[in-house]
Amino acid sequence: MDECFSKFFLEDNEVKNKEKFNDDVLEKGKSLYEVIRIIDGKPLFLKAHLDRLDNSFNVTGLKLWLGRREIADEILKLIDINKIYAGNVKLIFNFYRGRRFLAYFVEHHYPVPEDYKTGVRTDFFQVERENPNAKVINQEYRARVGKKIRESNIFEAILVDNSGNITEGSKSNIFMIKDEKVITPPLKRVLPGTTRSIIIKICGRLGLDVLEKDVSCEDIDKFDAVFISGTSPKVLPVKSLGNIKFNSSNNEILLKIMQAYDEEIKGDINNFKKTKYVR
Repeated sequence: MDECFSKFFLEDNEVKNKEKFNDDVLEKGKSLYEVIRIIDGKPLFLKAHLDRLDNSFNVTGLKLWLGRREIADEILKLIDINKIYAGNVKLIFNFYRGRRFLAYFVEHHYPVPEDYKTGVRTDFFQVERENPNAKVINQEYRARVGKKIRESNIFEAILVDNSGNITEGSKSNIFMIKDEKVITPPLKRVLPGTTRSIIIKICGRLGLDVLEKDVSCEDIDKFDAVFISGTSPKVLPVKSLGNIKFNSSNNEILLKIMQAYDEEIKGDINNFKKTKYVR
């Protein structure tokens, strides 16, 4: 399968046609990556993504050889040469017989408006990621999760560790709401999502307590609402998790968080300045 969705991609600062893209880069060596949403030709929450990229390199003990300004320039160049102003850009930093940098647009699956109005179906999937704090390409993991999502006809798979605790979605973070408290799994067990960190800040501004603690999959029915967050889904209500149903899309707390997050997006895009975001 060809991951490159755009006519052109970048490899080590060189513009190349899609026909020259080789998925082998995803299979060989170790690759750290980042996926950034593009809105109106601007990378959303760029600084937060670059912060997480730094964290991935620190956690894995690898060295990032490009500076923030260089990475930002490559993203903007990719947008310009493809004339694509909305979508998802994937950055790959590959270590195999040297090092390679690639940037390209990937196919995205954004929720439709109805998903935000009614919520989406999800299900549990028992698997532990080897290094949850770093964004490392793992093709076997992707294949297993993709199979689960297709066979169960769900929007997202919610991962459960060997102790039966909920950790995160396969491509998202998860939050639960009980009364006016927002609960999410501890940071040490999950990928530190950019959307996740913004949601936690939003909750603070709204006067909501955020508790980071383990939640057993057997206790999921004790919550008033559940939602997932991420680059593509933003803040997305969950209407079912396995056999448990929720009325998440009508939960007042969740609706406030959704509205505040959409306002964060507008503010970030409207005030985008490359020099501000790459410091």
